[in-house]
Amino acid sequence: MRPARRTLRMCAAACTLILLLSGCAHMIDGKAVSSFADPFRVGGLQAVDGPTGLRPDAPPPDREVKDTDGGRIDQLAAQSVSDLEAFWTTTYPNSFDGDFRPASSLLSWDPARPRGTFCRSRTFLLVNAAYCYLDNTIGWDRRILLPALRRAYGDMAIPMVLAHEYGHAIARTAGITKRRETPTLVAEQQADCLAGVYLRWVAQGDSPRFTLSTGDGLNGVLSTMLALRDPLLQPDETIGDNEHGSAFERISAFQFGFTEGADSCRSIDAEEIEGRRGELPVQLQQDQTGEVAVSEDSVRVVVEAMNILYEPAKPPQLSFDAGAASSCTDARPSPPASYCPATNTITVDLPALQAIGTPNRDEKLATLSGDNTAYSMLVSRYLQAVQVEHGGLVLDNATAALRTACMTGVATTRLSQGVTTSNGGIIALTAGDLDEAVAGLLTNGLAAGDINGESVPAGFSRIDAYRTGVLSDDDRCLQRFP
Repeated sequence: MRPARRTLRMCAAACTLILLLSGCAHMIDGKAVSSFADPFRVGGLQAVDGPTGLRPDAPPPDREVKDTDGGRIDQLAAQSVSDLEAFWTTTYPNSFDGDFRPASSLLSWDPARPRGTFCRSRTFLLVNAAYCYLDNTIGWDRRILLPALRRAYGDMAIPMVLAHEYGHAIARTAGITKRRETPTLVAEQQADCLAGVYLRWVAQGDSPRFTLSTGDGLNGVLSTMLALRDPLLQPDETIGDNEHGSAFERISAFQFGFTEGADSCRSIDAEEIEGRRGELPVQLQQDQTGEVAVSEDSVRVVVEAMNILYEPAKPPQLSFDAGAASSCTDARPSPPASYCPATNTITVDLPALQAIGTPNRDEKLATLSGDNTAYSMLVSRYLQAVQVEHGGLVLDNATAALRTACMTGVATTRLSQGVTTSNGGIIALTAGDLDEAVAGLLTNGLAAGDINGESVPAGFSRIDAYRTGVLSDDDRCLQRFP
């Protein structure tokens, strides 16, 4: 956001840095009220927590790894590729023309060692995992990237990364990615989509090697994708040069594959991505630092901007007396921001909101939370007031939680177009703000919370509802989540 002509955005870290997320949202019990958007299902699967990772009785890997050290990372990687090939051997003929072609070889390397090559390049200081189009090989750094992802998100981070890399191989064989013609941005999101197709198979219990719960397990997989997002494009960089996509875009592509299958991956091209982006910012402008500290003044500016956008008959009042939220007679507190219908008041616990909205400056952690993690929570409470004024809506169930996430997405898009406030300042989203909101949806869930701040179990569902709003309008949110 840009209050008073400044930006609220954090410079994202490179893909080798790690995002640490922890689920701390309150969860709602109950029955689904919409067959179209069931709050307790994820792409048709029941949203549950449970075992996630390598099965104790998994068969041994079918593939050998060149230059392996025999350690746990390479073992998991070999199991991942073996599982992927078992999946695609069966699935490929039902999804694409021609025959499935397995990767020619697998290579592991230690980037601290001066010798070694992958895809005609030195592996010294190469912290990455990749698919090589030149010789149909897949390789990974076993010392830094994969161990760090595994420490942060568990064993399933490794199948997620390699499912993406194998996705490149599948897209190339199927002809939906053409090496010299397909932009990097398109190829990367096609691979994300194909990774989603595979991980759906794991989540529904069909993999002989891995399990993946649709609750915390899938949240960890999505968090891995957040960690692998692109850094923000700077003003002197050209959009599309070597772009992989924001976390919002890449998770969207993954969700297409997970929910709709391999056919949806065919439809990802430059035109589709452009339509998904719309007018959302993807590049920092000159003189944008990317962040402005959360303060009482900036909170007031955000609320004023929402008043301008929504023009409620009775704009909600704003209070910074955090203790007052507990006196509300018809809603429970949902710190760091709460809405009370009885008094039409948004109560902000400013220190708590500031803590959420302050980026972690330790680049070894590279947490994605930032200003719009905080402001999306504030905006979601404002949208509770909008829903109250609409009338006739149930506000304390799971459908209401996802409706709020959807409407928060709509507000995100509207704010990206800029709002001029009474003091002449402009508040607007900037590049990367969607990613910060997505991080909040996974870690806290308040932006996908009902009137009491209660959220649904699966971060996948929260993000899906939010994306629906980003790409549509409030009428669509009310139809999908009545």
